[in-house]
Amino acid sequence: MLEKALNKAKLKARTEYNLDVKIGSASFTGLTTVNLKDITIVPFDRDSLLKISHFQVSVKVWPLLVGNVKLSTIIMEDGKLNLSSIKGVRNYEFLFRKKRDSTKKASGNLADFAHNLMTQFLYKIPDDLNLTNFNIAFHDDTNRLNLQIPKAVIERGKLFSTIFVNNGYATWHIAGNVNTSDKNVALKLYADNKKVELPFIQKKYGLKLNFDTIGTELKKEEQSGDETQIYSSCFVRNLLINHPKIASNDIVVPSASIDANVFVGENYVSVDSSSVIHLKNVSASPFIKITLKPTKIYELKLRTDWLDAQSLFNSFPSGLFESLAGIRVSGKLKYGLNFYLNTKDPDNVKFDSGLQKENFKVLQYGETDLTKLNQVFVYTPYEKGKPMPPRTVGPTNPNFTPLNQISPNLRYAVMTAEDPSFYRHHGFVEESIRKSIATDFKEKQFKRGGSTISMQLVKNVFLSRQKTLARKIEEILIVWIIENNGVSTKNRMLEVYFNIIEWGRNVYGIGEASRYYFGKSPSQLTIGESIYLASIVPKPKSGLYSFLPDGSLRPSIHGYFNLIGRLMASKGYTPPDTSAYGFYTVRLREALRPKMAPVDTMAVDSLNQEGDADAGVGPMQHLNFLQRLFGKKDTVKEASEKKTVSKPAADTTAKTPKELRMEKREQRRREKEKQRELKDKGLI
Repeated sequence: MLEKALNKAKLKARTEYNLDVKIGSASFTGLTTVNLKDITIVPFDRDSLLKISHFQVSVKVWPLLVGNVKLSTIIMEDGKLNLSSIKGVRNYEFLFRKKRDSTKKASGNLADFAHNLMTQFLYKIPDDLNLTNFNIAFHDDTNRLNLQIPKAVIERGKLFSTIFVNNGYATWHIAGNVNTSDKNVALKLYADNKKVELPFIQKKYGLKLNFDTIGTELKKEEQSGDETQIYSSCFVRNLLINHPKIASNDIVVPSASIDANVFVGENYVSVDSSSVIHLKNVSASPFIKITLKPTKIYELKLRTDWLDAQSLFNSFPSGLFESLAGIRVSGKLKYGLNFYLNTKDPDNVKFDSGLQKENFKVLQYGETDLTKLNQVFVYTPYEKGKPMPPRTVGPTNPNFTPLNQISPNLRYAVMTAEDPSFYRHHGFVEESIRKSIATDFKEKQFKRGGSTISMQLVKNVFLSRQKTLARKIEEILIVWIIENNGVSTKNRMLEVYFNIIEWGRNVYGIGEASRYYFGKSPSQLTIGESIYLASIVPKPKSGLYSFLPDGSLRPSIHGYFNLIGRLMASKGYTPPDTSAYGFYTVRLREALRPKMAPVDTMAVDSLNQEGDADAGVGPMQHLNFLQRLFGKKDTVKEASEKKTVSKPAADTTAKTPKELRMEKREQRRREKEKQRELKDKGLI
């Protein structure tokens, strides 16, 4: 019987997984214990995968009588697991093969599947374990990892194991309690006299990650009605993370944990709202639900009770928000987030996020004094990570222009195009964010963002130009503080904004821009010149390409002028005009006409290059989780840079009728796209 069972297993391994399994000898000890010696598993045309000198396994009788295999004892001696991936050839490829009945299983009851999976997982943990001299090795084209386990023991519900990493580079320990009959398993990982480091991940993904201790516990699992409920928790102590897409320096989390209650229904998986996230001295209640059928639906909620404001700021991981480090505040804060996306109806996505305050005050600013907005200060712009000549934002700078000396044409044109509700909102426009989410989801790429003038201002004045997750969150926090606590007036914010934003290659501030393009002061700008300047705010370095060699505007932006002009007229900002609101009167300063340079790529302001369809960001790749999160090493950036090498614009005089028709179609497409964006902003 044993020989027949082993032959059946070997045949299955050969036919379904292309594995050659050999066993030197097999025998019974009693009725429920099997002894196997000299086991080898070798994938066809691949490196050897597994070798074990002696393997003894015992099962419990009662579960066996009803068809379940519950491991009682495992003894393993002298084993080696070898995982290799050389030039894309992996000897563990079989692990990723889809089974033929995977579709059938996926269409079944998820709650039953989860319960059966947890049962089998617990059944495969032995009551007693004695493992000696086991080695795990992994290597690919550039990395090697070797884990030596001289001893691993489970005895009387206690587990302990020592692991030597890379021939003594580090010594890890796994310890915990194992009580499978009560469905309780608790484990923790720590190192001797140093942090647990994962150099393999750092080398492969550029992610520096280490910690003192990490642990997890399965508290219980049960079926309640049509749900399988899994109660668990995880914690980490002194976690350090460093990756250029997260932050520019080390982020240290002294303590964090989550009590995660995972509920699985017939067609959904959720983290129940009874779960709690703990970060130092504050806590929050998350709710995450993914409904798989008949329509895939994503839901996310996050709630906090009223929190002491200083405790909240103190709980931010060090290194995460540099400009807020050391800030002192008083009062209370309460946060709420609600997100709902039906993939069949993304246009009706729900999103609202709010930070409520009660007697909140800033007592002392941290590394950055946000009140500098109200003072004369020096602004240093950056291009491609390099500082440009600094500009003084104040009267000592001859190009500085007070708000009341900037033509109303320009003020209203820019606000109409960029942020029409600037004077009404408190830093954020949730409807714009909702539309951005819907657009990005439908296009399967980060195509447009929801930045307001307030957010653009904060990004330029207070933050680095690095596109990191930390910078984006820090931007949101600073905007909230400024807009909700009277740090600066709307007029002053708009004045600074017009005097620092980029308008062209090394052209910053409206004083420089109006003289650069038109040879006049900002107060003299016409409606046409103002709409043109508004059109280049998203892509300032491409501004000269809006002009023909004679200094007149290209026909491709004629529709944009009509659109912005009509919107301005509808608000009473300018008289109605049947001549495209100054389009035909705009002329580039003559001295610039021979200097029109190739378009340069512009760094788009938001995480993962969101907000611009023309920024060289393609559809999402089929990458694994870590690659999607952290990206492959510079390959995306390099590809983008190659794609964005632009050619000088051709003269339209030599265009064929077909080319002219295509140009008109492209013009209409751009006009429709701009109309959609303005509609999303609530302008039309």
